Amino acid sequence: MREISNTDLQTLRQEALAAERRIRPHIRLTPLESSRLLSSRGDASVYLKLENLQLTGSFKLRGALNKLLSLNQRERERGIVTASSGNHGHAVAFLAERFGIPGAIFLPETTDPSKIETLRSYGVELRIQGDDCVKAEAAARAAAADQDRTYISPYNDPQIIAGQATVGIEIGRQLDGFDTVLVPVGGGGLISGIAACFKTEKTSIEVIGCQPENSRVMTESVKAGQILEMESLPTLSDGTAGGIEAGSITFDICRRHVDDFILLSEHDIRSAVTLILERHHLLVEGAGALPVGAFMKYRSRFARKRVVLILSGSQLSLATLKKILEA
Repeated sequence: MREISNTDLQTLRQEALAAERRIRPHIRLTPLESSRLLSSRGDASVYLKLENLQLTGSFKLRGALNKLLSLNQRERERGIVTASSGNHGHAVAFLAERFGIPGAIFLPETTDPSKIETLRSYGVELRIQGDDCVKAEAAARAAAADQDRTYISPYNDPQIIAGQATVGIEIGRQLDGFDTVLVPVGGGGLISGIAACFKTEKTSIEVIGCQPENSRVMTESVKAGQILEMESLPTLSDGTAGGIEAGSITFDICRRHVDDFILLSEHDIRSAVTLILERHHLLVEGAGALPVGAFMKYRSRFARKRVVLILSGSQLSLATLKKILEA
């Protein structure tokens, strides 16, 4: 596996700046809002980066858009293939329809039915493959190679990471100085981009990943020093659930440049979703609520600091929301 050096991280930051200029006309500049509630509960200055208000409902649009805009005309005509448990697939389907690109999306069997229905509405080809996102990704890569189509990785691609890094670029422009940023982690595309933004210019900024206890592959892999194959249990944070593709460049970025990981129980996630809905009147999915849960769980750790929480998405089904509220 190729390691990501400090020089490589600087190059990734430069690619992110180029990506920000490229995708700017097509995305929403999402708000960065102060949370009086969380600030008072944690004796800190807390800000929420509202990627749940992004077009298609999550930050995933950024990376997918940067990748698709990099394709030449011949590549667009041949078509694309991707794999996703929901948000990345939604972004790719939305963009495929907008730009008239034929595409297929591989989904694991665990995908929320409401997300599948959303994808069907775009008219893309859907294939259900395996009980884990890594298996769906492997099948999608094989299909792309067999059909001579471009594979659009959910996270394991410098252009995808550069697109996700534009979240960090916006934060840096919206807030002058902060201490810590809490980021949801699945395959690691978003937090790799955040690290590229803040670990090259301002190394004092603490970058912390947040994962559910029921699916903590990146956390345990970083501890072990290698990508592990682990079973993931069902979790409300389905957007971060599943394994990591072998050889993923995000693993080494996380291993070298992410300061810490915080694990959340299902109760922690439910409480965070409910808190943001009740007190901020914002709908966030389980993955998007992870940073809120992490802050609340260890708020004394962040006392008297300026903290940014990235609310990564809003794709929460009514059925799941009902279960959360009933619990």
